[in-house]
Amino acid sequence: MNLRAWIFLLFMGWALRAQGQKVFLVDYASQADLKVFVVPYSSQADLLVYKVEYASQVGQNEGLWHFVEYASQADKKVFLVEYESQADLKICFVEYKSQAGWRSQKRRHLLFEKGIKKPGKPGFRL
Repeated sequence: MNLRAWIFLLFMGWALRAQGQKVFLVDYASQADLKVFVVPYSSQADLLVYKVEYASQVGQNEGLWHFVEYASQADKKVFLVEYESQADLKICFVEYKSQAGWRSQKRRHLLFEKGIKKPGKPGFRL
């Protein structure tokens, strides 16, 4: 296998393991993968979220979320916290799909699959 094919396969393996955002809301913080606070203004958010109707519409960590009925269907289990200081991530829901996305790249890693690091970061593995 030539080097170009190897690099392509490595990249595709990473891309396929990055999580879309199929989200399940849990009742208790201890059940959650992520604690989220919903802010009223987009300027206060780390991530601008657009709710999509179908699971097939979620992107690759782009702020397109689909809320699922069962925890087993979810990529991430989320608990909505009462205070901003309790949150791992601050989000704001937006009206249009084109508005969705990251405002702060610092927290982007929170929505990648556990154990997966972005390429170029120490500890990257497939």
